[in-house]
Amino acid sequence: MAFNLDMHCEMILDEYRQRQTTYEKLKNVVLETLTKTLHDNNMLVTAVEGRVKTEKSLTGKLELKGHKYRTIDDITDIVGTRIIAFFSDEVDTISAFVEKLFEVDWENSVDKRKMLAIDRFGYMSLHYVCRLPAAIYSDPSMPLLNQIRFELQMRTALQHVWANMQHDTGYKSQVEIPIEYQRSLNRLAGILELADEQFSRIRKEINDYRRNVQSLVASGNFDEVPLNGDTFRSYCELKPFNRLAEKIATINQAEVYEDNPMPYYKVLRALGMETIGDVQRMMNEYGEGAYQLALIQLAGTGLDIVASSVALQNLCIVMILKKGYGEAGLNRMFDSIYGQSDYNAQRASRIFGQAQRINLVN
Repeated sequence: MAFNLDMHCEMILDEYRQRQTTYEKLKNVVLETLTKTLHDNNMLVTAVEGRVKTEKSLTGKLELKGHKYRTIDDITDIVGTRIIAFFSDEVDTISAFVEKLFEVDWENSVDKRKMLAIDRFGYMSLHYVCRLPAAIYSDPSMPLLNQIRFELQMRTALQHVWANMQHDTGYKSQVEIPIEYQRSLNRLAGILELADEQFSRIRKEINDYRRNVQSLVASGNFDEVPLNGDTFRSYCELKPFNRLAEKIATINQAEVYEDNPMPYYKVLRALGMETIGDVQRMMNEYGEGAYQLALIQLAGTGLDIVASSVALQNLCIVMILKKGYGEAGLNRMFDSIYGQSDYNAQRASRIFGQAQRINLVN
């Protein structure tokens, strides 16, 4: 494709070629800085990406708009970076980090989320034009590194999907799109916008629910807390089974190492527990039986380390036996926790025999 550039644009293109190394360096430093900042602030995003505009792309831009630029420094998108977030409210959080990191050229920055016609989703994203402060990175051999402006786009994953679709079907095309296709695209845009809003709303409500659950668990109002994965995890953070685990460890003067109690959640649900209060009552009712069972299990073994989950496991064993589920019930519990194997049946048989000796079997 032949381009027709005047002398002014040719000079801009020559300067672009001379700055290639600086542009690449600027892009890499910006991406590294953004990635580290997001990681340090526990912000999970779908992508952090960047590019240096190709010579072909810049030449095409100069042919169309070269008269607008006095110097190459007026072209702010030669280095372009982008952060794609999952949720719309995260874009504002990320922009706050960006404003602390870089020097933002507010006159040339734009929030395209606020520039939409009422009937279109549009090209939604937050565009900042920035400079890299020397306080973050400087290189005496590249003084332009802290002078060249770069663009940073921040948008959600769904906004990114729409922007790419719009780019490929809209202004990039040389043919005007028929009205029926424009209407279809606008309907799709509305669906994407609604989905973006709903994802953020649902996430906020889930987070509010989890905070409320954590507050209820911390308050000790266990009968008001339904037993589910989130509430059981919050309950376990209080280390409710540690006292029994430490008591069991003293049988052999053993150490207790922390392991994950979450596999027992399904067992507790299968035993009919509906609230955290039910779990607490199980511990109060069957704690002594769990300890007596451990005395037989550990006698003569010489074990000097036990898992913290031994307390919860023995509590479940005693409850299974007291409810009359017998050896088959123990086998089902071990299959649930460890996965099905012949060894589970052997383990269930051995423990069932031990429990019979101390009258734990109904």
